Amino acid sequence: MQKRKLGQSGLEVSAIGLGCMGLSYGYGPATETDQGIRLIRAAFARGVTFFDTAEAYGPFANEELVGEAVAPFRDEVVIATKFGFTDGEVAKGLDSRPEHIRAVAEASLKRLKTDRIDLFYQHRVDPNVPIEDVAGTVRDLIREGKVKHFGLSEAGAETIRRAHAVQPVAALQSEYSLWWREPEQSVLPVLEELGIGFVPFSPLGKGFLTGAIDEHTAFAKDDFRNIVPRFSEDNRKANAGLVDVLGNLAAAKGVTRAQIAIAWLLAQRPWIVPIPGTTKLNRLEENVGAATVELARQDLSVIDEALRQITIVGDRYPAHLQQRVGR
Repeated sequence: MQKRKLGQSGLEVSAIGLGCMGLSYGYGPATETDQGIRLIRAAFARGVTFFDTAEAYGPFANEELVGEAVAPFRDEVVIATKFGFTDGEVAKGLDSRPEHIRAVAEASLKRLKTDRIDLFYQHRVDPNVPIEDVAGTVRDLIREGKVKHFGLSEAGAETIRRAHAVQPVAALQSEYSLWWREPEQSVLPVLEELGIGFVPFSPLGKGFLTGAIDEHTAFAKDDFRNIVPRFSEDNRKANAGLVDVLGNLAAAKGVTRAQIAIAWLLAQRPWIVPIPGTTKLNRLEENVGAATVELARQDLSVIDEALRQITIVGDRYPAHLQQRVGR
């Protein structure tokens, strides 16, 4: 697996990371602990050194899983986790008060079985707490050795600038994929200017870009996609054209749709590190294999031209969650 550096921070990670959320939260019943541990260790064996978790995934269960899984090789990997929700529960709302950030850091260190958090993200921007106070608190944790790098998630350009002025931001984590390209408009230019890395989550469109989901797919009752407008039956049918285009491109290259989608992200900037998630070993191997897929300039031109002919329909979040992004 090739390595990449997240901007100018010096934080080096595998070119493709592992988003661990789905092992515990968001996509139906949680994976059995033993199975989750095996998957994370299989990822490491295949060269993955960047593991993404959060206190809110569970809550708490995912951090405990990641901590146990990476314990045998802790010093060889980078762990990213997040703060920013009351009691770690998304439904309870935001809380990035300095004292809360400190409390989350201490609790996360214990759950992760480690003495430092490699990358500590603010999960969502809290409008009730100045971003300067947030950045300053993480700066203090860095000085104390409890945190190595500061990150933001789903933050807007102005917030990124203000935070970076207090404590350099190593990475921004936001959704970015072939069916959600909004970051290209205002965020990517700022990241490039400031030397900040970009960590796209949902690089496979929450599974849609793999071709495994169509208008007839039924999700588990506690699957987050049930409330996502883009995953309504009508919108899945309307967006099928993108899956067809990916299928044609993948067939021409002798790879899979998922590998084209991930390789496309890797080709956008050398400081972009996607973190696809999965619960299945075969999907893990498929995702990791995308690191060896090279898209030539002509391939990228073909993709861009095809995308210009397609209009993706449906919001990526329900209204109450959409209010928390891009602040």
